[in-house]
Parts: sequence; C-alpha cells; structure tokens
Amino acid sequence: MDEALIRSLTPSVLTILVRRGADFAAAEDAVQDALAEALRVWPSERPRDAKGWLVTVAWRKFLDQARADRARRRREDLVEEEPAPGPASDVDDTLQLYFLCAHPSLTPSSAVALTLRAVGGLTTRQIAQAYLVPEATMAQRISRAKRTVSGVRFDQPGDVATVLRVLYLVFNEGYSGDVDLAAEAIRLTRQLAAAIDHPEVSGLLALMLLHHARRAGRIAPDGSLVPLAEQDRGRWDTRLIAEGVGILQAALARDRLGEFQAQAAIAALHADAPTAEETDWVQIVEWYDELAGLTDSPVVRLNRAVAVGEADGPRAGLAALAEVDDTLPRRDAVAAYLHERDGDPETAARLYAEAARKAPHLAERDYLTRQAARLNTDRRR
Repeated sequence: MDEALIRSLTPSVLTILVRRGADFAAAEDAVQDALAEALRVWPSERPRDAKGWLVTVAWRKFLDQARADRARRRREDLVEEEPAPGPASDVDDTLQLYFLCAHPSLTPSSAVALTLRAVGGLTTRQIAQAYLVPEATMAQRISRAKRTVSGVRFDQPGDVATVLRVLYLVFNEGYSGDVDLAAEAIRLTRQLAAAIDHPEVSGLLALMLLHHARRAGRIAPDGSLVPLAEQDRGRWDTRLIAEGVGILQAALARDRLGEFQAQAAIAALHADAPTAEETDWVQIVEWYDELAGLTDSPVVRLNRAVAVGEADGPRAGLAALAEVDDTLPRRDAVAAYLHERDGDPETAARLYAEAARKAPHLAERDYLTRQAARLNTDRRR
C-alpha cells in the first residue's frame, strides 16, 4: 500500500473522529487500528473511496473500544451519530489538526510533542532528539499529554506560535532526519501563510524555502553528507532562494522581528554568497546576536560560536564555545572543527571521533568518522 497515501489521509480521519465526539487518545488508537486493517485488506481489495473507507473502519474501531470500556450511554449516543455511507470530503484537515493539538489545556512543549507524534508521524525517539531530552522523558510527556486531552472537546484551538514550532520541528526532521517530512511541512506552512497575516509565519516559510533550496547539494552521489562549505552551489535551487528572500524581505519590512525571521536572514546570507569564502560572517554573527536576544536556545549559542570562529578566528570561536553546555549534541563536532582550524589536529581528531559516537543520524556519523580518520592518517605521515 502507498505509504504517502496513508500519511496524507491519517490527519483528516483523526480530525473527523475528534469532531464526532471521540476523545483524542481513543481516536488515535482507532485510526491506527484502521490503518493496520487497510494494510491487510487493501492489497487484494482496494476501495474506491480510500478516505471514506478509513473513516468508516476507524469509527467502528472507536465504537468497539467504547463498548469494551462499558461506556453504555456514551456508546448509544455515538452509534446514533455514525455517519451515513458515502464519499468523504476531500478537504485537507491536516493544518486544522495541528491547531487542535495545540490545545490551551496543554503546555506548549507538550502540545508540540503530541502533534509530532499524532500528526507528524515521528517516533518518540525522533521527538526526544529534537527536544534534546532522553527518550523515556519524552515518552512520559506524550503520555501525559494524551491523558490531559482525553475527554476534552477540541473547540479551543491553540495559538500560532505553538503551531509554528511544530511545523519547524517537522521540517527539521524531514530535512536532516530519517523521515522525509520537509515537503509536507512547507506545504502546510504555505497554507498557514495564505490564511494568516503574521510576519513570523512568513519568516518560517522563508527559512524553510532557503534551507530546502540547498537540499540537492547536501548529499553526495554515494549518500554521504556534504557540509555547507563544500557544497556545489550550482545545485542549489535559485527559484526557491529568490522566493524565500522575497518573502523574508517583506516580513522584515514590517519591523516585528521574531526568531524565524532572524534565522531566515542567516540562511539568506549563506544563500547569497557565491562561494563559501565570500560568506558575510560578520553580518551573520550580528544576526545570531539578534537571535540570541529573542531566544535562550543553546543551539543558537552553538551556531553563533561557529560564526564567530569564521568571522574572528578559531580561538575567538572556541572562547564563544566555552559558554555552551558541553553535553549539547554536536558541540564536540564544532569544537573539533575549531581546533582543527587552530592547528591542533590531535585534539580535533579525538573530538571528531567522540562526536561521531554521539551523532543521531547515520550520514552525520559517517562524515564525522571520516573526518577523524583523515586527521589521524595525516598525523602518521
């Protein structure tokens, strides 16, 4: 069965069940059961109306769950509300479901985690990596979020800021992780930008487009990771870059700076440089200073240390890096790069090897391992 079709239909089916009175946790379970049934039945008997089939089966699964819980009165009400057979609506409910998951009864971090799991299709491990917390901690957070919203009617959708954060994390996982969700995140952000006049929505869309424009240059033909400085800029998508820059300029002109606009400005400076050597690192450091004033993110401080190292030299970068928590993922990789530039290949090789052991993705792990091996080989010569 087409996995892309399942991914596109799941949010709509889940939304329909919630609208008809199912609490979120039970609705999610019922949808997953329906998808498993589809995997079993569809290869031999594909329905003409795939969405309608999933809605009908998921609703029946939910009713079975309700009966098992002996919720007799509620069960009878739900049976009366069972939708009549017929084609389902083709309306895309995914973006609405993002807002529904960002419910006011949840903290922003819990809402983001729940949405990534229920709508984005990410695993608990992937979400934990995005939040820089242990997988067990994230599993507990998601479970608490499900319990909180169980039985709550979703008539108070969450705020834009939480939805933007979810879309950003989904894009990041699709851009650099194991699940390709980047294009879907861009599609939904375009929908949101068309529906809401908000500079940070525009900032996020610009950021996604500018990063996505470089995607073809990030991976070598053998599947290995290509760092930004070594990418073939002729493979970058100039159409997406031009669109992203235009959207960003319009957002910045409104003088309501937010973190996504600042990140997009940094991405635009990278995209604007004809070569890595011509990158305006001084201006990039200034934008990181702006970004640090908007968010206390340790990742921002880590990336700023790289920019300082490029603008003012590796020792200045190492001084900036000293202010970053040494347990932060990818800190060892940054330290290795700066030490190598500062003429200390032995320390750099050791740090590259340590960073490789901690790398969350295979392509990144292989790249760091090769960097350590290269320096060790050079030292033996």
